[in-house]
Amino acid sequence: EQQINQIQKKIDNQKKLSFLHSGHIGDIINVLPVIKELARTHVCELLININKPLGVYHHAHQAGNFFLNKKIYKMLLPLFSSQKYINNVDIYSNQNIDINFDLIRELPINILFDNLRYGFQIAGVQPDISKAYIDVEPHKTIKNKIVVLRSLRYQNQFINYEFIQNYEDILFVGTKDEYSELKKEIKNLEFHDCKDFLEMTQIIKAGRFFVGNSSVGIDLAEAVKTPRLLEACPGFPARQIHGIDAYDFYFQSHFEKFF
Repeated sequence: EQQINQIQKKIDNQKKLSFLHSGHIGDIINVLPVIKELARTHVCELLININKPLGVYHHAHQAGNFFLNKKIYKMLLPLFSSQKYINNVDIYSNQNIDINFDLIRELPINILFDNLRYGFQIAGVQPDISKAYIDVEPHKTIKNKIVVLRSLRYQNQFINYEFIQNYEDILFVGTKDEYSELKKEIKNLEFHDCKDFLEMTQIIKAGRFFVGNSSVGIDLAEAVKTPRLLEACPGFPARQIHGIDAYDFYFQSHFEKFF
């Protein structure tokens, strides 16, 4: 509580703020609404800590045994650097920190609540998350696709994607392993190997709509507010969606209706 109170004093008394995050890809994306809100009155710097050990096993985790590695950081950097409200993005190397978003994992609370609001509880700021908080131009050549990213984690056992093969222009933007698994259900599924998360966001922005489970894909679709369908996870319901053209589902009939 002392650290939370100290953060409030820094927000009240400083014109520049530095933020630290060591978490998963989506966790860092999810604190952007807080940074954007504070950037209205402060100069904001985002520092990302890489190679922090997970401590527990995470199935099919992109950064292996770490929350985030340098490869993932380099994929995130073009997206974060393109956001005008972030003055600087860098790897953490013992710089001064004003707001440490890692505190969320130290608080005596259950983090199964809406993960887009984790940063709210650290900074004491509650921005309007019905509005976009990542600004990118739509992709210039990959347009009007039904964009899909279903990770190997957080899948809903009541759901299958087979009916989607009855439609055209279905594009998968996740990893090769994730694509190979989903192609067993969607025979005509196309694949695009995104060079970084900026390109992935541009493709999602230019798409007809997005479909996926709890993953970086739905995090980005939520951030740009493209029409989106969330495959909700019964065992870990922390990923939620907000605003217009946003639907979540636990059951197959609802999935097909909303699609």
